Amino acid sequence: MADPSAPVADPRARQAGSAETNPYQAVTLFFDRAADHIDLGDEMREILRTSYRELTVQVPVRMDDGRLEVFTGYRVQHNAARGPYKGGIRYHPDADIDEVRALAALMTWKTALIDVPFGGAKGGVQCDAREMSLGERQRLTRRFTNTISYLLGINRDIPAPDVNTDAQTMAWMMDAYSARYGYTPAIVTGKPVELGGSLGREAATGRGCVYCLAEAARDYGIELAGATVAVQGFGNVGSWFARLAPELGCRIVAVSDVRGGVLRRDGLDVGALLEHERETGSVVDAPDTEPISNEDLLELDVDVLVPAALDRVIHSGNADRIRARIVVEAANHPVTPGADEVLHAAGVVVIPDILANAGGVTVSYFEWVQNIQQFRWDEEQVNTELAKRMRAGWATTYGRATADEIPLRLAAFSIAVERVERADKLRGYAS
Repeated sequence: MADPSAPVADPRARQAGSAETNPYQAVTLFFDRAADHIDLGDEMREILRTSYRELTVQVPVRMDDGRLEVFTGYRVQHNAARGPYKGGIRYHPDADIDEVRALAALMTWKTALIDVPFGGAKGGVQCDAREMSLGERQRLTRRFTNTISYLLGINRDIPAPDVNTDAQTMAWMMDAYSARYGYTPAIVTGKPVELGGSLGREAATGRGCVYCLAEAARDYGIELAGATVAVQGFGNVGSWFARLAPELGCRIVAVSDVRGGVLRRDGLDVGALLEHERETGSVVDAPDTEPISNEDLLELDVDVLVPAALDRVIHSGNADRIRARIVVEAANHPVTPGADEVLHAAGVVVIPDILANAGGVTVSYFEWVQNIQQFRWDEEQVNTELAKRMRAGWATTYGRATADEIPLRLAAFSIAVERVERADKLRGYAS
């Protein structure tokens, strides 16, 4: 699941990525490659490459200055063969129908690969949430929830946080839904712990990325003790990765956010950086660091690169300048298809997003289970079960990539598509 407070990457990178392909075209291309690899039949291919349902809604909000602003919102339900629709809600100007479609499809493949009993969905409202007051965001959330509520349900569709939404947003969504249908904590995940959220959920996506990195380094023979790491995006996912990766012996040398980045070649003090970010709102100008742009951070000579911001930051225009040995896709779709081919040809190990950042939806599944059972797990149990799921997902993906002599991304998509196809056939969807 993507970073709820991720920054916008360098504008030049975003523009180049957009020129290469839009998000939906890119994700569909990854699907088509997998469908070709597993020889998926034409009928199932048509079912699985398109969304089951797409809803576009008006979201009128009374702003603090008294004017009425009308935003556009979406909820796309891609596939529910393996369980209820599952996917985050993002508030961002770029959250148009193509982006939401792409992310809904990615959720289907992600939940299938990591083997949790969910399908895939995504939601979004096209707005600049960072420029809105707390009251405006609350009114936006409640209106959007009420408008799409007839699509939701604990056994139908369960939203979660994504870019520019967080636990507070989920609390508002839960309250808006509960006001109409009765107290329903399981209707969303990523809630505050006080309202039924799971211990360990906040760190889950970043922690899952760390688990994947450890597995990949072992299987590819890459030493992590002393390995240098650059993290683009210092929101929830990126900051937790930066906090946890040093447990593997890694040295975080660069991080960035929407305002820019910082570099310290002998290693950043992540704790001090977090404190600086809390005080100033950015990592920029942290003591004892050098400034670096988001674009330059991607091209640093490091062992591990973690794009944890938004999509398409590594594209055909900069892929040949990526010098990392491993790219961990903490964001959704940070590498375009053209860039993916360049990196693979150069021998760069790319841990695909549908595996690397699946820790968030995995612990969302645990949260949903706890809500339904009305029984809370302790954090140790959450992290232990998360580790099992992530290591199993890696083993399956790496094993398929090795056996078929294909890239990790193609292996991951092939496994996921096979699992969804099997579920659809068992349920008689195409009969």
